[in-house]
Amino acid sequence: MAQPAFHIPDELARRATDLHGPAGVEWLERLPALVSACAERWSLTPGPPFDDVGYSYVAPCVRDTGEQVALKIAFPNRELTTEIAALRLFDGRGAVRLLESDEESGAMLLERPQPGRPLTDIADDEQATAIAAAVMRRLWRPAPEEHPFPTVEEWNEGFGKLRRQFDGATGPLPPAMVEEAERLSAELIGSATEHALLHGDLHHGNILSARREPWLAIDPKGVVGEPAYETAPLLLNPFSRVLRAPQPARVMSRRLDVLSAELGFDRERLRCWGLARAVLSAWWSIEDHGSGWESAIAHAEVLASTGS
Repeated sequence: MAQPAFHIPDELARRATDLHGPAGVEWLERLPALVSACAERWSLTPGPPFDDVGYSYVAPCVRDTGEQVALKIAFPNRELTTEIAALRLFDGRGAVRLLESDEESGAMLLERPQPGRPLTDIADDEQATAIAAAVMRRLWRPAPEEHPFPTVEEWNEGFGKLRRQFDGATGPLPPAMVEEAERLSAELIGSATEHALLHGDLHHGNILSARREPWLAIDPKGVVGEPAYETAPLLLNPFSRVLRAPQPARVMSRRLDVLSAELGFDRERLRCWGLARAVLSAWWSIEDHGSGWESAIAHAEVLASTGS
């Protein structure tokens, strides 16, 4: 019987090309050989890839032992290095286990959470927020003295890149909103007193149901900063849950209440980190794709409306 043609999700192909140009095209061309090599090396039978996997090729696999695992292949870069390092330090506590890795080829063999439904499946927004907070508490580790991870301060240098891109202006982003985000970022970074290894992108789609622990995080970026910063991506996702609600500010306000109560952080500090991250995310969309910034700014506006 003929083997099915190798499938690369359309969104992955678009994103790889947007981000990496000709190098991304060449990486996409090498993917079939990379998957085949990993299958042989780690005794895997790969299935069709998941379609909605961000910027990496991810496929469910079965090992020759019968173990259900996931093969992830990413474009080799610093983000791949920090993901592998973060997974090693998390060591299965609150996150999937890293079973094997080959940084040179960009490959990781990961524990596959079962049943693996995303946190987006929890319709009750307050319940989903509380679950995410519990995962955060499981994840955080003291930052090693020497490490490969970027810091939140480095990430926020993106505001300077935005200004340089648009000759000191803000391009399509609202000037007042960018100025507010710049001010808040500087104040928050300057007043932070605790630093830890954070996931860095812990939103609903990166938290999956599991048996070993009720919920496990996937796809860590690995960033060092104050734990309160971890809540920001959760406030911005999923886009439709907040922005399509009859009263978006009320949904956001309750998220802030739950996160503050569950984690013991100042509610206003969480709000400010969320607003700053929303504007930074809008810039990242412009930087990576030239478009797609509108939802992040809409969330920033909602967060601005919930201020004290």
